[in-house]
Amino acid sequence: MVKRVSILGATGSIGTSTLDLIVRAPDQFEVLALTANRDVKKLAEAAIRTRARRAVVADPECLDALRDALAGSDTEAAAGPDAVAEAAAMGADWTMAAIVGTAGLRPVMAALQTGATVALANKEALVSAGAVATAAARAHGATLLPVDSEHNAVFQCFDFAAPERVRRIVLTASGGPFRETSLEAMRAITPAQAVAHPNWSMGAKISVDSATMMNKGLELIEAFHLFPVSAEQLDVIVHRQSVVHSMVEYVDGSVLAQMGTPDMRTPIAHTLAWPDRMATPCAPLDLAAIGRLDFEPADPVRFPALALARAALQAGGARPAILNAANEVAVAAFLAGKIGFLEIAAIVADTLERYDPEAPATLDAVLAVDGEARRLAGERVKDCVA
Repeated sequence: MVKRVSILGATGSIGTSTLDLIVRAPDQFEVLALTANRDVKKLAEAAIRTRARRAVVADPECLDALRDALAGSDTEAAAGPDAVAEAAAMGADWTMAAIVGTAGLRPVMAALQTGATVALANKEALVSAGAVATAAARAHGATLLPVDSEHNAVFQCFDFAAPERVRRIVLTASGGPFRETSLEAMRAITPAQAVAHPNWSMGAKISVDSATMMNKGLELIEAFHLFPVSAEQLDVIVHRQSVVHSMVEYVDGSVLAQMGTPDMRTPIAHTLAWPDRMATPCAPLDLAAIGRLDFEPADPVRFPALALARAALQAGGARPAILNAANEVAVAAFLAGKIGFLEIAAIVADTLERYDPEAPATLDAVLAVDGEARRLAGERVKDCVA
């Protein structure tokens, strides 16, 4: 049976990996919609190659260029945030939600409201709007499947029929490129150094998040919304080889782990074929060649972002949304050379201290909290620059 799919964020690393799997099995998938932010050339090439019904660019100023690039094809062109949300609601059986940042929130909600399966690679949907998004999934009978390698690993090991048997979930973290760097040396870290992840090929923002370990903190919040456990049942351990993607510990002492080579096509394929399995071009895991697997605790002094995220999770309410928004502003400022590496977590902490609104109950309320947190974080960035 042919599965109708849409990819929101088709030109990013997750979207590109998803397309790679789809074009390898053209008889199994029909592409309804592909979206991108501004990369017209890459979007049009993907749309033509997959014969997508619609290609949407978020920036309205890119519409004419997209139409020109699609000339002679059967793919319809559209542009603007509303068009992206409409593409998400086209009725796909399976939607990859891989738009980075809060720009992905409305499209994710639109996809959930169709009652279909949403493969979630957009962190903000659960970090900033976890209660809102999961409520929408329940109300519309949608299925949320985690794409992050850590959450996908937990999903494969978790006994949903008897969650009371689970003692804890352990998310593994590579530790990023600075796991052995002194705190003093980290003051001089450059954006180029921060985006050079030792194990994974990722975008700049998520690479910096991995370097600060904020990424793992955000994943703790995501896990809380994805799995029926308490915040106290969520742990993090540094595992530099990125072979064990995460673990589930049961009350009898058994620990189930999902392993594989660090290739995002594995978790993407798991969600794309779920509840079945599909072949991938990923390299097989060769444990003998790897030789050893190392584990160590995360250093809370050198990586304060992890503690900030855990505190936001435990406090709940609007705190995770504020954390996420302030972090996005701070990371963007770091990548632009406006602030230092260690100032990222400091700006997040300052924003959390200055802003404490009520818990948002709707998507509009989430976006309002997000906007105010960004404004406050932006003020702090200006203070640093001055």
